[in-house]
Amino acid sequence: FPVLFKTVEKSDNRRINMNNDILTLALEKGLSGEGLNPAEALRLSAIPEEAIYELLAVSEQVRRRHLGVEVNLCSIVNAKSGLCKEDCSFCAQSVKYSTGVTEYQMSEPGKIVGAAIEAAAFGAREFSIVTSGTAIEKERDIAALTSALASMKESVEMERCASLGILSKETLKKLKDSGLESYHHNLETGRSFFPNICTTHEYDRDVEVVRTAKELGFHVCSGGIFGLGEGWDVRVELFATLKELGADSVPINFLNPRPGTPLEKAQNLTPLGCLKIIALGRLMLPKTDIVICGGRQTNLRDLQPLIFAAGANGMMIGNYLTTPGREPNDDLRMLADLGLRPRGYK
Repeated sequence: FPVLFKTVEKSDNRRINMNNDILTLALEKGLSGEGLNPAEALRLSAIPEEAIYELLAVSEQVRRRHLGVEVNLCSIVNAKSGLCKEDCSFCAQSVKYSTGVTEYQMSEPGKIVGAAIEAAAFGAREFSIVTSGTAIEKERDIAALTSALASMKESVEMERCASLGILSKETLKKLKDSGLESYHHNLETGRSFFPNICTTHEYDRDVEVVRTAKELGFHVCSGGIFGLGEGWDVRVELFATLKELGADSVPINFLNPRPGTPLEKAQNLTPLGCLKIIALGRLMLPKTDIVICGGRQTNLRDLQPLIFAAGANGMMIGNYLTTPGREPNDDLRMLADLGLRPRGYK
């Protein structure tokens, strides 16, 4: 027994020392603003979930150093629902699957602006107009968007954002001239795993949209969805790509499996695992806004307040695309209880 105990003790000490080494490196490179490179991030991802609180102690320091105690609150409107020809395996809005999602064409400008005014009333600083489908191409849809953007400029003091698919440079420029300030386009996952979740377009098309939006001077919001069956190497790959592209804001979504989709029975996440994903993103992207969006309640449950210790400095408030969110007042109270405050519009 003594021999066995000593062997176990040595093994535990070796593991603790390995954890301490990568956590020390993560803290140093996080506080400096450099962030972990992919090889270092893979080492960090090997830290077991039971060591999560050691990891959070590091990610919290890095978040506070670069982003303080202000939290960016964003909200969205589902301006065009369903009817999408893409086959993304997690998405309830694809025509490839029978999900029972509500389908409708582009909303009227007045409805979009009304949703923005409502979001501003509960503290959202950024408002995004989201549409389903590969891209918004019809002239009447673009006209509705430009009208809504013009009205938003006059009605609410919020950052105007949109998520409209794989748009051309010309369409993006037209929307920017109409008052669009931010463009959102998720890469969803790492390049190596993308064929497992979507076969109807190439990964490079998504990357090109992000590059074009950056070139045009948009504040670019690009992230992904976790829990699709990807490994930690793919998660590192995604964050590394977003870092290379210079994404200004990284939304993190956690899969909330939708009935009727190929991933309806997926169970790939734990609350502690979600916190570890957030911390990984923060320690690779120390100065970047990291915003927690879809799947927050379902996957984090009672650990939702810990997203900020993990490194998040933003969250979506209100409803999501096809599922309801938490009551905004509950989220605002949570921030106040944590000593955090919503970021004001600049």
